Amino acid sequence: MTAAKSPTRLVPLLYLGTAHIALALACLLVGLWPRAVAGFFYHSWMVALVHLVTLGWVTFSILGAIYIVGPLALRMEMPPRRMDYTAYAFALVGLVGMVGHFWIEQYSGMAWSAATVACGVLYMTARIAWSVRRAGVQPAVKLHIILACVNFWLAASMGLLIAWDKVAHFLPGYVLSNVFAHAHLATVGWAIMMVIGVAYRLLPMTFPSKMPGGRSMYASAILLETGVLGLFATLLLRNGWALVFGITSVAGIAMFGGHVVWMLRRPAATPAGAPRVHFGLLHAASAGLWLVAAIALGLLLLATPASIQTLHAAAAYGVLGLVGFLAQMVVAMEARLLPMVAWFWAYERSGYQQPPPSPHAMRDPWLQAIVFAGWTAGVPALAAGMFLESAGLVALGAWALFAAVVLATVDNGFVVAHAFRDSRPVSREVA
Repeated sequence: MTAAKSPTRLVPLLYLGTAHIALALACLLVGLWPRAVAGFFYHSWMVALVHLVTLGWVTFSILGAIYIVGPLALRMEMPPRRMDYTAYAFALVGLVGMVGHFWIEQYSGMAWSAATVACGVLYMTARIAWSVRRAGVQPAVKLHIILACVNFWLAASMGLLIAWDKVAHFLPGYVLSNVFAHAHLATVGWAIMMVIGVAYRLLPMTFPSKMPGGRSMYASAILLETGVLGLFATLLLRNGWALVFGITSVAGIAMFGGHVVWMLRRPAATPAGAPRVHFGLLHAASAGLWLVAAIALGLLLLATPASIQTLHAAAAYGVLGLVGFLAQMVVAMEARLLPMVAWFWAYERSGYQQPPPSPHAMRDPWLQAIVFAGWTAGVPALAAGMFLESAGLVALGAWALFAAVVLATVDNGFVVAHAFRDSRPVSREVA
């Protein structure tokens, strides 16, 4: 990789740093007020917390990571532009305003804030979709990423309609149906589709293994897109075909799972210095297990008439899907990406004269172990607390996750610090 194509530093660190603050704040607020969460989930405080996770943690992490994944894994140039900083400012101001106005139940300000954050992310997703068209990767990978961006535009449009409906009350239909449709389009269509597209390139670098290829990679994109659009429409209309499209979405995810198995069966040579315990893979495996649990619960919810019990199960389903899978998958992604890019930044800082220490030596294994333990304990406790309406379990899960997020932020800070240390070779004058 040439210096011209090296990942930029400031923009991804702004997005990733903001993402860590957002997730830590969400966990802190739940830990402080667990009784406000352990109950019926559709109220302003809960919606604020959900958007701290979905927009603040997941979306900001994706946008920050794309500046790194693009040059390193997708063969896609993402040089920073002046508008990129403007887009970040819009997204940040909009996120703060949106969460704050939800918290104080001031819905007109929330709607304007939602429009502000949408402007920033719409610009970034448009830039990603345009740039990936010229990337030197498989067309099927490009398709996943482009469809993810399109789905974000659709989900953002629906979200803005729901936001303004809080003020003007013009949307027809049942309010929870509108919310569920928007939530699935955002999480499955945007976040999961993007995670799958990037994972096709990033997982082989993490295992390591051979890169998958062939037309079968298109199947996961086509099935997932068909399923999520159908699910969006049927949830919106409260149509009985929702289960069919839910199964179609699951089939798309299962196709990707089959490719992961294919990668695992074709390992490549392990790089020198690789640790015995790869916590990034442990986080990814744990996230995969929570995804399976969320899928099973989600299909059960689609097949079961609405009741008090299904509302409790829906709250647990949201925790397993959003926190257990998507949020922890971001942790797995950072475990591989940040050491890799920090190594390159440090090498670039030395003028490509002195290779830095191995990326595998940049992380603290004890901190990683505690972080993984926090996620392992926090997710089931939080999900069980939501299902049982237990404030104690909700608080336990929230504080475990808060500790894990804070320690992961410290560990990431140590990793990024390698890029800013003076690694230039010391010149010695001969008398």
